[in-house]
Amino acid sequence: MRAIQLNRFGGPDVLDIVAVPKPEPQAGEVLVRVHAAGVNFFEVLMRADRYAVTPQLPMIPGVEAAGIVEALGQGVDASLLGTRVAAPLFASSRPFGGYADYVTIDASLAVPLPDSLSFGDATALMVQGLTALHLSRRSPPGGKSVLVGAAAGGVGSLLVQLAKRAGAGRVVAAAGSKTKLDHALSLGADAAVDYSNTDWPERVRAATGGAGVDIIYDVVGGPLTAVALEALAPCGELVFAALGRYALGAPQMEAMIVRNQSLRGFALLPLLSADLLRDGLSELFNLAASGELKVINGGRFPLDQASQAHRLLDERGTTGKVVLIP
Repeated sequence: MRAIQLNRFGGPDVLDIVAVPKPEPQAGEVLVRVHAAGVNFFEVLMRADRYAVTPQLPMIPGVEAAGIVEALGQGVDASLLGTRVAAPLFASSRPFGGYADYVTIDASLAVPLPDSLSFGDATALMVQGLTALHLSRRSPPGGKSVLVGAAAGGVGSLLVQLAKRAGAGRVVAAAGSKTKLDHALSLGADAAVDYSNTDWPERVRAATGGAGVDIIYDVVGGPLTAVALEALAPCGELVFAALGRYALGAPQMEAMIVRNQSLRGFALLPLLSADLLRDGLSELFNLAASGELKVINGGRFPLDQASQAHRLLDERGTTGKVVLIP
């Protein structure tokens, strides 16, 4: 079968298409013919060895896939054969391998897909959907004003919608272009600010009547974090979910202490038991299938164009979810 393999760190061109043996499902596993594989920004960082964790090479990237069950390992319920499923590889014992024609995964982790939900949309609701869902649950936005960074991206576009569903008093979207801001507004954001403008924290405060936001959901990290703090209200909370992109120093921490502000870290995987994973994905899949949650298509690429998909993410030229179609 075909797969995209990372043999060395570097730019998008280091992603090679190779022929590898088709995996065989072991006891308790299913073999899934991949119809869509999600591409995530942290995979771009990992490819360039700029992520918090350096992967062991060679590796086949891809932590989420969706497709049809084509074979069963010993002991697996025969009714799964031929079903449409999500394969959340990130929660399995082999968390990579999605950039390929086939993957295997423990049958207990294969989550059925509603017939009306596309494979591509299903990939958007795995890492990014669960991140948005659990961000909104760990720091509930009900009755509060919130700032969503990268609000037209994979996580941000879903978080805008979920925060509104959870009763946020005001959702302020931040992004880097008018097109992206228009996307966020179309998804229900109450206001939108362009963080390429130097005075954007002032515009966030203006959008909240001068008070600032109660919660900042930070999925971007880097230099923007320290600037975003200027828009956080006294006693507000910064929820930091940008693993490996820290930029807060002593001055920012001291300012937070003086203003009675709090910092909460967020990492998805430690929160996910098998039941929470399945329940969360089923909820997201059903919301999307019924039209209550909109998935933004950020680009569909053939498997052998994985480097182009990574290049698009590298250049921050995307809105929504980027997907490979084997």
